[in-house]
Order: sequence, then structure tokens, then C-alpha cells
Amino acid sequence: MSFKTVVFYGSYRSDRQGIKAARFIIDQLKQRNHEVIFVDAKEYNFGILDRMYKEYAKGQAPAKMEELAEYIRTADGFVVVAGEYNHSIQPGLSNLMDHYLEEYFFRPAGIVSYSIGSFGGVRAAIQLRSFLSEMGMSTISSIFAISKIGDSLDETGASQAIALTKKVSQFLDELEWYEEALQRQRKEKGNPF
Repeated sequence: MSFKTVVFYGSYRSDRQGIKAARFIIDQLKQRNHEVIFVDAKEYNFGILDRMYKEYAKGQAPAKMEELAEYIRTADGFVVVAGEYNHSIQPGLSNLMDHYLEEYFFRPAGIVSYSIGSFGGVRAAIQLRSFLSEMGMSTISSIFAISKIGDSLDETGASQAIALTKKVSQFLDELEWYEEALQRQRKEKGNPF
């Protein structure tokens, strides 16, 4: 079975270590035959939220916003890659994702967190659980945390630690289980509201 998975990444920093985590997860998804759409907040750069996508009249949203809405609406699931900023998520990530709401409904989300330290950004991951659930996504129970990202992944996103490659397999197995289950429910029964 194949899936369309949108990967969100939210760092605006000039020396972005988390891009390595995004590259790693994208490569892992592609190896499993996912159609991957990479959504980099820095590339979409909608500015600070003024109007949500749904607040535009049909056909009046900016082209990039309309493009992303279509990617989200047609996705089977999401992977959110987040670093930890002050024990929370990156402002660029939350700002980008806040532009949408109903488009996310009834799809699973997996959380990939990272940090330069040993906690792997898990405090951001905990914040993301509430954030993503409030937006209508079911977050899978596994969190894929990458500690010491500078040593764990090279610039291309290749793993420097064998344990990461083993651990990501279980994470993606769970994500795919939810993608398949919720995809089937949407096709057979539609959305409950």
C-alpha cells in the first residue's frame, strides 16, 4: 500500500540542524514508497498569521496557501519535525500550521523531535501532542526523538547511529498502521462531521 505523507518542518534559523532530521525522515519514508511532500515553513513563509486559509473566499487565498491546502487535504498522514524552543515548539512551525484547520481532520501525525542535547527535543514533542490533537489529527503514541543531532546525522540526513535506523522502523510501522486505518475509514464512512 502506498501513502501520501506531508512532512512539516519549522525552523527559520540560518544554521538549521533540524533540516538533517527532516532529510532523514523523508529518506526513510521514500524507502517505504511514500509520496512525500516536504513543507518547510521558511519556504512557505506566510508571515505572522493574519487570516487563516478558511477565512479567504473560495479561490481568493494566495497561490502558495492554496497549494499547501491541497497537499494537506489529500494527505494520508503527517510527520512533524520539531526542535525545542524554550521547552516548546518553534514559532515558525506553529505559525505555518495555524493557517489551516479542517484540512488536517481525521489523519494521523507522527512527531519527530530533535535537539543538540541529550533530551532529543521531547519537551517540544509533548507540546506538539496537544497542538496537533486540537487541530484534528490523531498523534501516534511513538515519538521519534533524535538526541545530539549534530553527531547523530550528517548534513545529508544519513544516520551516524545504527540505533536510529532501527528505531525509525517501528515509528513508521505505527504511522502506516494509522494511515491505512484512517484512510479506509474516510473512504468507507467519510468524516463523522
